[in-house]
Amino acid sequence: MNFDEFTGQIQHRLEFSGTGETVRAIRATLMTLGQRIPEGAANDLAASLPMEIQWYMTGAVHDHGQRFDWKEFISRVSEIERTDPADAAYHARVIVDLVHTQVPESDFRQLREQLPESQDDENWRKLFEVVDAGGWGEAEEAQTGGGPQSS
Repeated sequence: MNFDEFTGQIQHRLEFSGTGETVRAIRATLMTLGQRIPEGAANDLAASLPMEIQWYMTGAVHDHGQRFDWKEFISRVSEIERTDPADAAYHARVIVDLVHTQVPESDFRQLREQLPESQDDENWRKLFEVVDAGGWGEAEEAQTGGGPQSS
């Protein structure tokens, strides 16, 4: 998948009208994720992504491995993306789901191992809700009840 295909998928999934807001959402999520995980894990995860997308997790991040929780992650993504936290959280989940489809399972498992999935504020499980629901298509179908909808 190249940059245009990746951003096009995210633009479609998030129903954004423009490429600018799409790229801003991708950058906000992946840059903040790159800040949270160790540099080696960020490099591994980014390696399978389009070159322009890789940069958000690697070249744009100067301090990898920072310790912050899910709430701080969303706060940072929201600030960079210039949107409210609920939208930022949803955008991050959708972006991580597309990343999941592009990277080796071992690299994605490594990402999950870097982020504690406990019951407290550190609960990173929320980031993987779309992935855990079976991916974007399955999650969308579950939300709408699947199949044609009557008016």
